[in-house]
Amino acid sequence: MKIAILGAGAWGTAIARLLRTDGHELVLWDHDHANLQLLAQTGRNEKYLPGVEVGAGLRAVDSPGEAWPDAECVVVAVPSKAFREVTQALTSFQGVVVSVTKGIEFATGLTMSSVLRQTAPAARIAALSGPTLALEVARGVPTAAVAVSDSTGTAELVQKLFHRPAFRIYTSTDTSGVELGGALKNVIAIAAGLCDGLGYGDNSKAALVTRGIAEMRRLGVACGARPETFSGLSGLGDLVVTCFSPLSRNRTLGERLGRGEPLAGLLARSVSVAEGYPTAKAARQLASQRGVPAPIIDEVYAMLYEAKPLADAVRDLLARESKPED
Repeated sequence: MKIAILGAGAWGTAIARLLRTDGHELVLWDHDHANLQLLAQTGRNEKYLPGVEVGAGLRAVDSPGEAWPDAECVVVAVPSKAFREVTQALTSFQGVVVSVTKGIEFATGLTMSSVLRQTAPAARIAALSGPTLALEVARGVPTAAVAVSDSTGTAELVQKLFHRPAFRIYTSTDTSGVELGGALKNVIAIAAGLCDGLGYGDNSKAALVTRGIAEMRRLGVACGARPETFSGLSGLGDLVVTCFSPLSRNRTLGERLGRGEPLAGLLARSVSVAEGYPTAKAARQLASQRGVPAPIIDEVYAMLYEAKPLADAVRDLLARESKPED
């Protein structure tokens, strides 16, 4: 199959390596043209996935529009803040578009699939989500993910495209649940990292993660998702790995904040995107609009965007009125 990949960061590069194992013809675009050319020439992306061999002979193009004219499938792996702008090039594309970006658009509250319905109205749209740390996927470490689409046939097509012995793919038609799970867990992971940075123990982190998934499920259901989806790969599975792995960008951001490093410096120096930062703002707005209590999201937002001291955020989170567990 001819496949275009928009975005050659860590995850886009891992996807390229995964798809090459079946001999698909790939063309890549990325805003970082210099690094993309190095990847195409050397078969390695030392900036984002050092030490991983993708394979030489990849074709690189200068604009998103150049990537897809001959493609049967387009994989979109750009940060959520650039997602709409980049996918505008797909207006007349009629093949399959797969989002592997986990985020919420702040201006609209839309997930990435919903953005694609506006920017690629003629395409068959799907998303891929789950516990998929880019470096581990690129190294062939076994994991599983879920291909989701409103169309069962499209979900099954994406399942067939990505399924490997070490990359097991399930299907779902709960697009809202799968995508909101993948986006919201990044905010909870920042909070989990704060626990680590502040020196809290395993009890604290386990309690946070458990209440985090309840919060994710509550907000997701208010947006039309199925509650059971948040117990699956794109909910609990992705939440666990993102909250506990040292490879998680969002957990690492929270940990370094917990140790006292200034947010502005961390954002300026970061090579890879911590999607939980913009998602905290979008998720808080979404919860407010839906009238859903989201205390963890509220406190992460306050720390990231209102400079609320960490000690005050922890105090306010723990001082909430007692209630039954949901």
